Amino acid sequence: GFFQSHAVEVDIKDASNATCLYANWMMRFLITYESNTSDYKTTALNLSSSVTHNGSVCGNDTQAALVAVQFGEGHSWSMNFTKNNETYQGDLITFTYNTNDTAVFPDAKRKGPVSVVVKDTTRPVQLNNVYVCHNTDFFEAENVTQIFWNITVQPFVQNGTVSKKESRCRADMPTSAPTVLPTTANVTTVSTTTLSPAPTTPPKPVENPDTGNYSLKSGNKTCFLATVGLQLNVSQDKPLLININPKTTVADGACGNTTATLRLNDGNSTLISF
Repeated sequence: GFFQSHAVEVDIKDASNATCLYANWMMRFLITYESNTSDYKTTALNLSSSVTHNGSVCGNDTQAALVAVQFGEGHSWSMNFTKNNETYQGDLITFTYNTNDTAVFPDAKRKGPVSVVVKDTTRPVQLNNVYVCHNTDFFEAENVTQIFWNITVQPFVQNGTVSKKESRCRADMPTSAPTVLPTTANVTTVSTTTLSPAPTTPPKPVENPDTGNYSLKSGNKTCFLATVGLQLNVSQDKPLLININPKTTVADGACGNTTATLRLNDGNSTLISF
């Protein structure tokens, strides 16, 4: 499985033993490093079952809150939160990995800790609301991809009780299928015989998705090309078919020496990542 990792739960108490910062999430790291033979390899770093949270700070009106965790053979991750009037917001994410960990970096040319700092781009959250994001989120910087999912976090907890009011990330918000006018050339009927068990109300026939041409550049050279029509089939309370509309979809990502990532975004939401 791609997401083999342990969940992290951090419950920080203040001087009166009341919860002041709560976080529960899952994360994984993909790291590209130089080997002893001077080629580049990509390795996965997962959280271990034993995680400490030394250095975490409650925070207040003048001091940022900080959630800091340590795991494995000298690896650590931290994120600070600032409070502004009636909202709070993530600020800087600092990830330090240790290439002396031979289980993860068996042939690393550079030995020792390496730190990567990235700015959190999550929008501000109302105070006394807990931020929730079940969908996967990515941060890429300096040959490291940080992957997060199943996030529940609230800094500056009031009265020692984690709020029941949720602020959901954009990726968790329900979306509707883009409207594409049908033509006689691209209309296809979805066979109800493929649905088992059949829903009470079968989904309406959906047009074939339009083909999009997506590309990435490294400098002035194209490093990634994709010509593809994409349709998402979401099965939750009821089946939902969503065509990816190339006219409103933007491609971004990065090309490395041994890996490349293509993300297709609609507005501020990541639809799909390769």
